[in-house]
Amino acid sequence: MTRASGSMFGLAYGDALGAPTEFLGLDEIRHRYGDGGPDGPEGDPWRVTDDTQMGLAVAEGLIEAGGDPSPERLAAIWSRRFVAWAESPENDRAPGMTCLRACAGLAEGRPWAEATQAGSKGCGANMRVTPVGLVPGWSDADRAGAAQLQAALTHGHPTGLAASELTAFTVRWLREGLEPSALPGALRDRAHAQRTTYHERWLGGLWRQPGVDSPEAFAARGWDECLAVLDRLDAALAAPDPSADPCAATGAGWVAEEALATALLCFLLFPGDPVRAIRRGAVSSGDSDSIACLAGAFAGARHGLHAWPRAWADRIEYAPRLARAGAAWD
Repeated sequence: MTRASGSMFGLAYGDALGAPTEFLGLDEIRHRYGDGGPDGPEGDPWRVTDDTQMGLAVAEGLIEAGGDPSPERLAAIWSRRFVAWAESPENDRAPGMTCLRACAGLAEGRPWAEATQAGSKGCGANMRVTPVGLVPGWSDADRAGAAQLQAALTHGHPTGLAASELTAFTVRWLREGLEPSALPGALRDRAHAQRTTYHERWLGGLWRQPGVDSPEAFAARGWDECLAVLDRLDAALAAPDPSADPCAATGAGWVAEEALATALLCFLLFPGDPVRAIRRGAVSSGDSDSIACLAGAFAGARHGLHAWPRAWADRIEYAPRLARAGAAWD
């Protein structure tokens, strides 16, 4: 199976498809592209955004680590790679300020727990976590810890951590064959089971923030916000409307839990049609590239590389790097 490659390329395809619509309203998107939105490559190469760039930083860091789930090793590797991304001349795709501020702190040599932006739960926490869901052979505890750590390097808010864990497990479960219709229940069950779990081995003392009494209370805040947005997802799926703006149901996606839920909605509206799923993400009033990016990662993990138009692979930016990452885990 080529589900790891399908997920990595799907991430990039959704990102590239949603990039030109990210800061447009629905009326302007439809005026420019029609009701279905962009339908394929624009330019050669077909440019992605910081979502894919940082996703590759996470993926290549995992490959460099050799699959070793060591918090210290992964934190050092990812910190170095995030700084390299921040300082690259190719970092010209409207990157998020949270990531840039945190990377600036890392570049100064500050410990990541000091450099992170403690109050931020922006979608940058989980737009890049897909590779953590693709690595084979890890325990659930290590996968959860790594998913939260890669988020915590830049986004220190507990909801960013919890949403990143759920995003990684969504990718993992789909790759392993879970039926899409079972996803909302599985995510809810995990959120309840993990509600007071704090991964101290991975996160150290990150929980020590103003107004937080305990690591359990810190974790619960993030999981409760994720459970609330899963309620909105359930309501949208109870009366699905594929033609409606998905952001109206589950949020605009600028924050982590909404990016997860709205991407899931796009995927679950079209579980058998990956291209329509990412086009639905691109035609949205919110953070369209991140929404479509995650929807593409989910669809690719479910269907594999063959589900995407073959011609797209010849046009997408960073295709050799995406292929190497997918091949490492296929």
